[in-house]
Amino acid sequence: MYTLTEVSKTYTQGKRTIVALDKVSLEIPDGQMVAIQGPTGGGKSTLLQMLGALDRPTTGTISLHNDDLSALPEKKLTDVRAKDIGIVFQSFNLIPTLTAQENVEMAMVPLGVGSEERATRAREALESVGLGERGGHLPSELSGGQQQRVAIARALVKKPSVLLADEPTGALDESTRDEIMDLLEKRWGDLGLTLIVVTHDSAVARRAQRRLHIKNGFVKDVA
Repeated sequence: MYTLTEVSKTYTQGKRTIVALDKVSLEIPDGQMVAIQGPTGGGKSTLLQMLGALDRPTTGTISLHNDDLSALPEKKLTDVRAKDIGIVFQSFNLIPTLTAQENVEMAMVPLGVGSEERATRAREALESVGLGERGGHLPSELSGGQQQRVAIARALVKKPSVLLADEPTGALDESTRDEIMDLLEKRWGDLGLTLIVVTHDSAVARRAQRRLHIKNGFVKDVA
């Protein structure tokens, strides 16, 4: 379970102080599918960075499975990111010079997984997203939807308990958007993940069990 208690995040811009998150208190149970919506600049990306252990709050605490992410030493925080949290980005973030198989394998290097096991698990992960025959292709040889499938395989191959998706369908057409969401929902259901999706798309948000809206750093549940 995620537990956020009075989490605030501020940035200094010149003489101005920008409040990205304002005393956010929130619980997200294990296994829940959550959509986060809100206007540009409302705090969605900042909240996702906190959940992904990519940044620390200015004040307040955030914990995952009883680990206080706001206070862990950097090495342990890196371990949490490597083992427990998978992240899927709008722009895919694949390494262009590596094949789909190699991109997926890279996620397991920080875990110390041996080369043979990495190869086996990467093939299985690509098969689970419908790309079993595309492992030898470079990202430039794949469609946008296929690249996002590789990114999902990369995020899931390390067997995380949490999958964070930052506008995962933002660069895709409507038909491919629905295919990717079908895939995310299936993997969420099969694996029992906590799935948190940041999106501008109400059609995507409506598929979640729970919807949160964030504006001016404040978070509330959408009825």
